[in-house]
Amino acid sequence: MSSSQIDAELNGLAAQASHLEGGELAVRRAVEFVRTHAAGGDGQLRSAMGAAALLTELRLDAVALQAALVHGACEDDVPIDTISAELGDDVAHLVEGVTRLRRVHWDHLEHEATENLRKMFLAMASDIRVVLIALAARVQRMRRLDDLPEIERRRVAHESLEVYAPLANRLGIWHMKWELEDLALRELQPEVYREIKALLAEKRTARTQAIDQVIAEITARLGELGIAARVTGRPKHIYSIYKKMQRKQLGYEQIYDVSAVRVIVEEIEGCYAVLGVVHGLWTPITGEFDDYIARPKGNDYRSLHTAVVGPDGKPLEIQIRTREMHEFNEYGVAAHWRYKEAGSRSDRRFDAKINWLRQLMVWQRELTGPIDPGDAAGDAQELAQALRSELFADQVYVFTPAGQVIDLVQGATPIDFAYRIHTDVGHRCRGAKVNGQIVTLDHALATGDRVEIITSKAGKPSRDWLNPQLGYVKTASARQKIRQYFRATERDQAIAAGREIVERELDRLGFSSRGVDTVAALYPKYDDADDFLAAVGFGDVVAHSIVSRLLEVGRTEPEPPPSKQVAAVQNAARVSIGGVDDVMSHPARCCNPVPGDDVVGFVTRGRGLAIHRVDCANANTRVEPERWMPLSWGAQFGQSYPVALRIIADDRAGLLRDITDVVAQEGVNITTTSAVRNAKQESSTISLVLEIRSSEQVVRIMGRLERMASVRSVRRIAASAV
Repeated sequence: MSSSQIDAELNGLAAQASHLEGGELAVRRAVEFVRTHAAGGDGQLRSAMGAAALLTELRLDAVALQAALVHGACEDDVPIDTISAELGDDVAHLVEGVTRLRRVHWDHLEHEATENLRKMFLAMASDIRVVLIALAARVQRMRRLDDLPEIERRRVAHESLEVYAPLANRLGIWHMKWELEDLALRELQPEVYREIKALLAEKRTARTQAIDQVIAEITARLGELGIAARVTGRPKHIYSIYKKMQRKQLGYEQIYDVSAVRVIVEEIEGCYAVLGVVHGLWTPITGEFDDYIARPKGNDYRSLHTAVVGPDGKPLEIQIRTREMHEFNEYGVAAHWRYKEAGSRSDRRFDAKINWLRQLMVWQRELTGPIDPGDAAGDAQELAQALRSELFADQVYVFTPAGQVIDLVQGATPIDFAYRIHTDVGHRCRGAKVNGQIVTLDHALATGDRVEIITSKAGKPSRDWLNPQLGYVKTASARQKIRQYFRATERDQAIAAGREIVERELDRLGFSSRGVDTVAALYPKYDDADDFLAAVGFGDVVAHSIVSRLLEVGRTEPEPPPSKQVAAVQNAARVSIGGVDDVMSHPARCCNPVPGDDVVGFVTRGRGLAIHRVDCANANTRVEPERWMPLSWGAQFGQSYPVALRIIADDRAGLLRDITDVVAQEGVNITTTSAVRNAKQESSTISLVLEIRSSEQVVRIMGRLERMASVRSVRRIAASAV
């Protein structure tokens, strides 16, 4: 592109920014800075100006525009100190925050340093403009996706769909969300994108005529009633059509709201007046009315939605809202800069929208606590898991008995809901009603549910709620509040509770002879057994973790001679170095390898070899290279090792079938089965040998079997005993 074309685009951007105080001058100063310092050339400058133009639509201030230009065009070419000296500390702060956000490897969050994630949270929560600049830069990058190699295009598109579009959604910036989703779909599933686009084009003429007729009739009728309104058509975005087809298993012809009519009025009263007019002109479709004004969505989206049978005999969606609602629905938190009056309703909405970011800061500090260099990988893993569930997971919107909307992650339970209402309600939760019906505490809530929590006067949380395999709690914030409760109890009580949990798991796994001290030795970060037991009692170490480590250690211990079938499975999962088998080892928590993976070993102090996948970030750093060595673990991917379980349950017809169904749902094969009926005790004892690929499968299967109504106990036994 020629210099004159760049200058023309610069003049256009400066004109767009002229409504801001000092906006035009700020843009020209930033571009001059870029031309002086950047090595990326006019291509990067043009892209940066595109991102800045998006921010002018959001009415962000001059500092944000300068930061967008510098970040987009300079990348890592210019030191932060130089930016600060020439453009000011505020611009430098924003550039640094956006750069930190860009550098996060979102597809491998568990490999990120915990401190890096903390700083990223701080940048996001302390100044929301960091996120808005990053979103604008990402939209511009997606628009220029064809400039990248194919592998990079797919990575950027996937990241945009999984990270940046949910961010835009949580902040209510709909037009960025929709564009990111459509562009990502075009790259990731081009055939689907082209098919839906062609279908939209094919029907466009007929639908446009019908919509024009509806717009004309509504406009005329509102004019007769003296209601001032702006009536427009709105095509539905391709990705939203695709998702609806997927979610409801519908064909394109069955999607009625591929286009819609939007009516914008000045006052809330006018919304309901327009609704009456619309329902008077056309027949409303039963069950297709939503009042998001009385009950806004969790991200503060407000509008009336109704569907009617249009003049062409086909369903048509109509949205009705005020001008202010429209601004906030389209621009989300960015509308804060359009309505800057101190103490205004917009400021309060702005605070509400970014409150989830501030809450994120709180629980991540509580989650990781002071950084422990010896367990930084564990902290990062837990923080990454929580981040995915809290920030990027789909949301459900449920109601309190008073009608307040509560947004939760998909799969959230009544316990998550209770802790969102108030910490004390969560602690005292003993049951729940959903839509008037009693449900279990691990019940998954769905959008539209009305939830009522049943509490006791002197209730307290259960430590079982912290066990991820039982599925009682899905949100990191609820989990942390439960942990805080147990930390507030006496240490002696925590140690006693921890001892009870450890002894119960030892007995359940057939390791009663080991003793508590042996288990504590598997957790070298704790100074002594009491510290470890206190951590178990407080919920910092959950039963699931104990079971996993015991099972992994138990695999290296000799058993009586097994059958030929079991022996073959065992041999497939052995760890060997240079042909020497049965090496003392344990899988590393950072990458969770399984038999058959390509692995390397790290010689630890006192715990044998730590097994890492070869693609693990920690393995690739190769600190102290003399302690790393090649390993062989399993003959090929997917091979397994035997685990035997003994189940005692009430004797009934279909018991064995139900047990094998649970195992089959985990994708695990059963190699040996035996059953003995005890008529006197009205029970059956069923023994199974399973082909297990990882300890996680054992934990999940035992947990699911224990939750079966007729099951009395589930214990692990020696495979040779079956």
